[in-house]
Amino acid sequence: MGEGEPIEADLLIAGATLVTMDAKRRVIADGAIAIRGDRIAAIGKRADLEREVRARERLDARRFVASPGFVDAHIHITGDPLTRGFPRGAEGESWGERLARWVIPLFRSQTPDDEAIAAQCAALAMIRYGTTFFLEAGTVTHLDAVMAALETTGIRGRVGEWVEGRARDPAERAGASAKAIAVLESEVERYPERAGDRLAAWPVLVGHSTNPDDVWLAAKALADQHGICVSAHMSPRASDPEWFLATYGRRPLEHLADIGALGERVALTHLAEIDESELSLLAGSGAKAIHCPHAAFQGGFGLSQGGRFPEMLDRGVEVMLGTDGVAADILSSSRLMASVFRDARRDQDLFPPATILELATIAGARGLGLERQIGSLEVGKKADIVLHDTELPEWGPVFDPALQLAISAPPGGVDTVFIDGVKVLDGGRSTRLDEAKLIADARQAGAALVARTGLPLRTTWPVQ
Repeated sequence: MGEGEPIEADLLIAGATLVTMDAKRRVIADGAIAIRGDRIAAIGKRADLEREVRARERLDARRFVASPGFVDAHIHITGDPLTRGFPRGAEGESWGERLARWVIPLFRSQTPDDEAIAAQCAALAMIRYGTTFFLEAGTVTHLDAVMAALETTGIRGRVGEWVEGRARDPAERAGASAKAIAVLESEVERYPERAGDRLAAWPVLVGHSTNPDDVWLAAKALADQHGICVSAHMSPRASDPEWFLATYGRRPLEHLADIGALGERVALTHLAEIDESELSLLAGSGAKAIHCPHAAFQGGFGLSQGGRFPEMLDRGVEVMLGTDGVAADILSSSRLMASVFRDARRDQDLFPPATILELATIAGARGLGLERQIGSLEVGKKADIVLHDTELPEWGPVFDPALQLAISAPPGGVDTVFIDGVKVLDGGRSTRLDEAKLIADARQAGAALVARTGLPLRTTWPVQ
């Protein structure tokens, strides 16, 4: 483009207040964003861009606050969407018993069609709350069906197949480990990380004590080789440290560090039961932490008493947020994290509005190594943009857009979402899915799934 020539664009979003989340944390009143292809071509004041940009289409966005798409760094996109309303567990059962008797059978009984429907439901729910990127939590059984289903939704994400390489029978251990490594290698080869692709496979481990050392090291080697991340659950409760101490004589992060499985491309979820030595290893290795507030606080992990996430941030650990599948609204997760730790530490200034928004956007992108692509509204980045409707009573007069978005804006006030420059949500409705059919299919599939497990339905109160 020569000097003085207009910037060619497909769309000009004009008049919105822009919460950019760029390095300067600019908030631009009466702003505009020009989209060309899948990228942001220009951003600034509306008056300037209307002079400088020649767009094929213009969107009047004066009623909206625009933000970058939110990042959910840990969500189970299958299983939960079909069975979230099914009570899991009986009174007096431990967390481990509930996993073994209820949760895992529900997940493992899914068909490819079940997982496809669940993945579409999860993607739709995330998009409706402004999430444009997610990292799956490692419990997908039918990867090909899930990837095909996600492609129809328009969402951006990274998914990994269910990998457990530790066999109880010593005679089967070598075979189980080799099979797990083969799954990791196959998924990364079939769905590689490529510029322009919205979806890819990453080596996501179930974590806890489910994989031996060679699987951990293979996953990390794949992440290092391909410039991606390995993610796993670790230490939500005392059972993980107890197992590692009994088995290896050291705590989980101490063991991972000793075998060379920690590093900048490793992200561990929960970390409720870590001690000071593990916090030091986390900070020193560059490994990332993922906090799922809804799952932690509803599950009684004890984080309000002993959680170290404020200290992680103080020590320079990159902390990301996930919804875990309990919810699909990452902004509410960020608010919940801030509220609980403020109360626990009796510090009303802990986790200010700026941090709440950073955790939902650029921190997640940075922690996953994607900050050059997503996480903020900047020229050259992916056009993943969320328009929040301010003509709602919860907004009231807009005095401080960033504060109001962080603290009081209704999570369900998302009106429009662009991913890769494509409008995937318009007026709060999907532009790509038949929502009524999807919900009907999900109800039918969920009922059939529960019936196949033979698990009893135990409602809170009798349903007559």
